[in-house]
Amino acid sequence: MNLEKAFKYPFEDKQWANKIGVGALISIVPILNIAWIGYIVQLIRRVIKGDPLPLPGWDDLGQKFMDGLMLFLATLVYALPIILLIGVPLAIMLPATIAGSNTTQEMADTIMAAGGVVTLCLTCVVALYGLALSVAYPAIYVQYAHKGTFASCFAFNDIFALIKKNTGAYFTAWGVYLGVSIGASLAAGIIGGLLGWIPCLGQVVAFLVGLAASIYVQLVYAHLFGQYGAMN
Repeated sequence: MNLEKAFKYPFEDKQWANKIGVGALISIVPILNIAWIGYIVQLIRRVIKGDPLPLPGWDDLGQKFMDGLMLFLATLVYALPIILLIGVPLAIMLPATIAGSNTTQEMADTIMAAGGVVTLCLTCVVALYGLALSVAYPAIYVQYAHKGTFASCFAFNDIFALIKKNTGAYFTAWGVYLGVSIGASLAAGIIGGLLGWIPCLGQVVAFLVGLAASIYVQLVYAHLFGQYGAMN
């Protein structure tokens, strides 16, 4: 796996500023930003195919939007367990605590006591599920990049097999992505903190720095796992 290439390739394309700039604008527009997810998928596909300049253009926005929509919907499906874990206990606990309390203060104390225990348990479960999903999700992207169907996002045997084919390379890519993500977030936070005190201009610059960091991290992510997809 060529880690250096994953960091340098965006700037090897002579049209990188235009391609990435348009993508950055699209990524902050509600609903339309689903197309940015599709852009990442297309980027992974092009890396898998060995394209020397894998950054896609924006001439097929509709296809990017449809690819992004499939993965967005898949993400919602994968989020359902978390939604149910949080929503169902609260839906059961709240009416019960209200019905069993005689005063407003007693009701508040009961909710806080029960809520603290439930929140602790749910936080642990959600954290573990989120960690597992963060590990598996790149493989889901690669699987979708290969197959291009909504059903492929839930082909669990294929997804796990994809991870196990070259576990060392997969977790190297995942670890590098995680490190870059944390590093970029810290850098953007520091810069934002230094500039945020400047009225208007500082806040705008801080936002742009944060956006640029987020976009760059996703581009590195796409290339890393595109390389992994090409190996399998």
